[in-house]
Amino acid sequence: MIAATHLLPLVATVAPDDQAAVGDVIRRASETGTPIYPIGGGTAQDYGALPVKPGVGLSLSQLNRLVDYPARDLTITVEAGMTVAELRRQLAGERQRLPVDVAEAERATVGGIVARSPSGPRRFRWGTMRDYVIGVQAIDGCGRLFSGGGRVVKNAAGYDLCRLMTGSLGTLGVITQITLMVRPVPENALMVGCEVADHVKAEQLLDDLVHAPVLPSAVELLAGPAWDKEPLLSSPASSFGRLWVAFEGTVAEVAGMAETLQARWRGLGLESQVSGPAEQTECLWQRLVDSFAARAPGSRESTVVEIRVLPGALVGACRLLRTIDPAVSLQAHAGDGIVQAEFSLEPREVLSIIDDRFRSSAKPGGGVAVVVRGSDEARRDQRAVWGPAGDAHQVIIAIKNRFDPHGILNPGRFVF
Repeated sequence: MIAATHLLPLVATVAPDDQAAVGDVIRRASETGTPIYPIGGGTAQDYGALPVKPGVGLSLSQLNRLVDYPARDLTITVEAGMTVAELRRQLAGERQRLPVDVAEAERATVGGIVARSPSGPRRFRWGTMRDYVIGVQAIDGCGRLFSGGGRVVKNAAGYDLCRLMTGSLGTLGVITQITLMVRPVPENALMVGCEVADHVKAEQLLDDLVHAPVLPSAVELLAGPAWDKEPLLSSPASSFGRLWVAFEGTVAEVAGMAETLQARWRGLGLESQVSGPAEQTECLWQRLVDSFAARAPGSRESTVVEIRVLPGALVGACRLLRTIDPAVSLQAHAGDGIVQAEFSLEPREVLSIIDDRFRSSAKPGGGVAVVVRGSDEARRDQRAVWGPAGDAHQVIIAIKNRFDPHGILNPGRFVF
């Protein structure tokens, strides 16, 4: 099944069934200068700037096979069109996992998540996609196959093409095969949460967590109306938000860390909640992963911006966002300095705000800000989506020209 492609300017869509056929499609497109839009599960088509050049959709849905799975080596090699849900099913038989949070796993493909490199709550302890891609095969903008890395974890030969391709949004090459490092599934998982009265208390709790003898898998600070329908995630409008800290490990480790954190919070005069049975914890975790991934049916199109600051500036950034837009919904990966903000304001207002308030390191809370979901209006201006070109822009352009000299791969969506 070919994913929905209504957000791409396509004149046709093809679905090659092997790597050689992918190369043929791209080679022919290169000869005529026809844009190629790689398609995985179609879960991130409104990510990045709005593409406007008509072109051919290249679906990887037929490249969905398991290539190799030496479970004892903690690696797996799959074709790019395999869904994340299917990858999880393959790994579950050996009680292993890829510890990277992915929304809409039944649709999202492995190649797609490598190309976009999303990360969720677990990045605090387990890292991002770049930490798990150890081998990659892809087709460049001339239809030529290239590869990097290998099927062993310790592989340092040559350029690090794995990291280069991860997060490149299909603009340097169409990924066809990936080798991933995986990890054992923890015995147990648990979340401990509390209401946070104000920004002073938020700073105090996060500072105390740094010094606590615990190792969280995630530290999530939530606020705003998006969480109102979730009793365990919502908080009164008068409070700063709700903090959840997740633990994973053996049963004894998880219980010990949860008890330690609850005791510290009692010492600060706070009441805490525990996520409960495994099923409830999993449901809560999935809600945090899905968060702002897709617009709710029937709701207005909102603009979601990801803002990255130093962890010490995160609470200040959240406070500033709530001052600017009292109806904003926030999910902050507090230990990493990352805030996702779903605004209630009009797109033009949002774009102006993030440019003025968050894209200058000279301003309070300033850092990187990227539009991760929005209407056509919000995504029309490439600079507004990704921010101004940085010091490395010329190097990035040189790399792009080397891999895709005719500029046919996903034109207009990324920083090029």
